[in-house]
Amino acid sequence: MAPVALPLLAGAGMLLLSGERHRNITAAINVAATFTLTCAAIALLTISDASQTSMSQVYSLGNWPAPIGIVLVLDRLSALMLLLTSVLALAAVVFSLARWHRAGAHFHPLFQFLLMGLNGAFLTGDLFNLFVFFELLLAASYGLLLHGSGLARVKAGLHYIAVNLVASLLFLIGVSLIYGVTGTLNMADLAARIPTIAAESRGLLEAGAGILAMAFLLKAGMWPLCFWLPTAYAAASPPVASIFAIMTKVGVYIVLRLSLLFFGDGAGASAGFGSSWLLLGGLATIIFGAIGTLASQDTARLAAFSVLVSSGTVLAAAGMGQVGVTGGALFYLVSSTLGISAFFLLVELIERGREPGADMIAVTREAYGEEDDADKADEGGMAVVATMGLLGVAFIGCALVIAGLPPLSGFIAKFALLTAVLHPSKIHPGGAVPVSGWVLLMVLILSGFTTLVAMTRAGIRSFWASPDRIVPRVRVIEMAPVIFLLIMCVAQTVQAGPVLRFMQATAQSLHAPGGYIRDVLPTSGHRQAGGI
Repeated sequence: MAPVALPLLAGAGMLLLSGERHRNITAAINVAATFTLTCAAIALLTISDASQTSMSQVYSLGNWPAPIGIVLVLDRLSALMLLLTSVLALAAVVFSLARWHRAGAHFHPLFQFLLMGLNGAFLTGDLFNLFVFFELLLAASYGLLLHGSGLARVKAGLHYIAVNLVASLLFLIGVSLIYGVTGTLNMADLAARIPTIAAESRGLLEAGAGILAMAFLLKAGMWPLCFWLPTAYAAASPPVASIFAIMTKVGVYIVLRLSLLFFGDGAGASAGFGSSWLLLGGLATIIFGAIGTLASQDTARLAAFSVLVSSGTVLAAAGMGQVGVTGGALFYLVSSTLGISAFFLLVELIERGREPGADMIAVTREAYGEEDDADKADEGGMAVVATMGLLGVAFIGCALVIAGLPPLSGFIAKFALLTAVLHPSKIHPGGAVPVSGWVLLMVLILSGFTTLVAMTRAGIRSFWASPDRIVPRVRVIEMAPVIFLLIMCVAQTVQAGPVLRFMQATAQSLHAPGGYIRDVLPTSGHRQAGGI
């Protein structure tokens, strides 16, 4: 209960202390609650990985067993997402303390309510309560996206609200159709009933599942439903954009879990439903995101399009339907999300010392062949300011992780993913590499190359093209979160063996949902509720 109850209590308490004079108190509560949440997530991850008797830990609210009551379910995947969310949240809230939390009202309560919605979505074992948590995180994200005002932010925020209201409507329609056919909304109960659905009702069930998937794929940013994402994420304030890096992964998480739980190998006539669309949509999203990174003339939009490449990669991997590919995709999900979140924070620090429109000016110079001031200078060189040096090193770290280059975790993630794609014989002896595997290989290599080109161009414009630029004033409290997230990527690299083992174990449990169903549904009588 801690990942849901703690943000709820902290957010409600901070609402009672609203006002400028209590801002420091609410900030302290936000940091303390987020840090405590991180500790709780670490404990839950340890519990989920150490359990030998069951794949999932179930908490029955009010001592009502599933499928009648509301249950929270902890397994390796949900514990992984809880920890990733809390790590990103801790970095974002510390970064906001420098100045961004003062740009508008109720930043800290909204931040905690967002965490409550995210954590609830990862833990819930019921589709209706998934809708409740989904709406809660969306409501909080509306306020956070508009935080700081400004014409561009308000315009992007209104588009964001309209798009997500449509997603909520699709969610309700899909859930209603599924409930009308099956008579239940408990995820484990649905997975147990889907194989027995009559043939005349299966079309309605799959239609409901398809509509439900559209709601989450819109949130995940799959092409062509991703038109809203680059503008919204680029317009958000840096700490908000940083935590929003996990928002698209909510859609990815739900699609991955429900597709394997409802339409896995044991789903009868519906086995594999939608997997080909996930593969094609994921590939199209990677291509669209890669083109967007090359076309971006603004560093924030470059980061936003990188989010699409990340989401598309995991969706395409999920469409492959292979355990090893799913494990590699989960490793990539963590690595890319950490790198993109750090990059969103870093963008604001880099752009702080540049004049408005500097990217457009640089593009114009390239197009018309105008000489840069650096080419006209007679000096043999210039001193590297310590601040710019630190920002440059952080930029290189983000570029390596996002593009998937050695030696950091992004390279290991893509290597593990592609190794599983090119060696299906480890799972199916004698099996040849499918055409889709070769296509995924080519698209991932090309997307990494385009990201490298785009990041290199952005780095040159930011650090080398303007030698007379003002050196930004960067506080320790702003630089520390960026370094912290990059250190997490380094730790993932150093501990690649244990992390990959955990990811593969997570993938195996996802592809064999029988254990999840047995743990959630009571076998006899009234299941006792209790702590994990």
